[in-house]
Amino acid sequence: MEGGGALALPQLRARAGIGSPILLSADPGSARRSSGASGRSRVSRIDPGAYPGRTGRGRNWKRDIPEASPRRSGITRVPNRSPEVPTERSRRTKVPIVNLEVSHHRAVAAVRLLRTEKGKAFVDLLNENGNGSGENEMSYVERTLGFKTRCLDNRDIRLVTVIVAGTVRWKRYLDYLIMSLCSEEKVFREMEPLLLQILRIGFFEILKLNVPAYAAVDENVRLAKVALRPGAGNLVNAILRKLLQLKEANSLPLPKIEGDDRAQARALSIIYSHPVWMVRRWIRFLGKDEAVKLMNWNNSDPHFSIRVNTAKGYTRADLIDRLENLQVPYDKSTMDEFVCIREGMQTVLQAGLLKEGMCAVQDESLVVSVVDPQPGETIIDCCAAPGGKTLFMAARLSGQGKIWALDINKGRLRILMEAAKLHNLDAMISDINADLRLYAKETTAKYDKVLLDAPCSGLGVLSKRADLRWNRQFEDLEELMLVKPGGILIYSTCSIDHDENEHRINAFVQRHPDFVPQSVHGYVPAEFVTHDGFYSSNPTKHSIDGAFAARLVRSVL
Repeated sequence: MEGGGALALPQLRARAGIGSPILLSADPGSARRSSGASGRSRVSRIDPGAYPGRTGRGRNWKRDIPEASPRRSGITRVPNRSPEVPTERSRRTKVPIVNLEVSHHRAVAAVRLLRTEKGKAFVDLLNENGNGSGENEMSYVERTLGFKTRCLDNRDIRLVTVIVAGTVRWKRYLDYLIMSLCSEEKVFREMEPLLLQILRIGFFEILKLNVPAYAAVDENVRLAKVALRPGAGNLVNAILRKLLQLKEANSLPLPKIEGDDRAQARALSIIYSHPVWMVRRWIRFLGKDEAVKLMNWNNSDPHFSIRVNTAKGYTRADLIDRLENLQVPYDKSTMDEFVCIREGMQTVLQAGLLKEGMCAVQDESLVVSVVDPQPGETIIDCCAAPGGKTLFMAARLSGQGKIWALDINKGRLRILMEAAKLHNLDAMISDINADLRLYAKETTAKYDKVLLDAPCSGLGVLSKRADLRWNRQFEDLEELMLVKPGGILIYSTCSIDHDENEHRINAFVQRHPDFVPQSVHGYVPAEFVTHDGFYSSNPTKHSIDGAFAARLVRSVL
């Protein structure tokens, strides 16, 4: 998919008779009955009393608010059962309930969004172990919703990934509009989590994917009715139809960019769906125009970079030949091992290029060039998963030396090692499943080079990791003890924020005078070298993700 064009979704037939449609007036006023010939209700804003509430439970539902302390989820119809706890229904039958009417990829997307928001899943389904990812998702759907849908194929997995990633990316924008179409903010704040995710999917499909209106409304209404109750489906129907009216009239209730700096930052944060604090920082450091360009970059459809696996004897020309045979459009990267793909990634996956070990999906980053792995060196990659840099560094060792891949997440570390085996690099890589700070304090090992992907705001970092790596400050880290005298610490971030990069390096050097910055000139092209000798890439300038890296040499004395 390119730009903001329509996604090639499967044709979805319109389903008649899913309750009478509710027509909504664009005129802001109180709910009222129309005396028109149609006899259908017309409401300007969605009132919680306009749809049936759950019998005996009232009509106000609770939802988890990220800023609030943990509390019981508002999904009361379908308890979040653990598979180890049998229920009366499971004791009666061992045959799972399969619902073939509900849109299967939307059901999976809704459940995945629930899990992502609670920090129990990553946004990109394609980045996980592909062999069983579809089957695993269906088990989550069954445990959460109480029924199964048909299994996911590769194309379905791609659709789930597009919807989930896009919905998370545009979350603030979508939530603002959803709340604007509720009768009061309280209705939105107390909306149960699953219902909110279904609405987010519908809004994203209508506003950003240009899915046909009948499909977006019909399928999300059906999902809400089956997964929750008829009243929930009626609410989804009303809100989505109201959205369609406003979209067609080009009158979406978005904030105006006016007032003081704070007010403008708040408006921009909604329109471009970024945290307010981040918008304010970027405006302060970059100016408003550059900040808007950067947010547009972050919201654009991502392109994929593929790195050829030279460790198995492949060249970029070999990879290009395969892409041309598959009719996948590509661009050559300025980096010799990389090829850029804007569409057709699913074709690459289905053709088995990754399973063959011919290539790996990896961002174009010159951080590995800053590390400059040399044959015979010992290198530790701190917080290594998902492993792109680890594999790249191992390939650069030419069969001599060793990479230690350390990560606290055992599952992601296992996937890294499986990828290393595919690339014939498993003999060059050893995994360490540990918390980095504890390992640094307890081990006596010393390395020639230490690569530290430091905690930062991170462009595109959307998952909520429960481990400690996001809560540390560089000045407080113990990783420097892993560096041999004369060895090199490579500090890198996926940020362009000066406070997280140059300022942090300066503070670190003042605290640890035995580490001296070394210019990256000669390791990366001159256009990426700052006046202080650090590596820096800027999305709007270089058309690759923003990143920073510094080389710090530890003195021998």
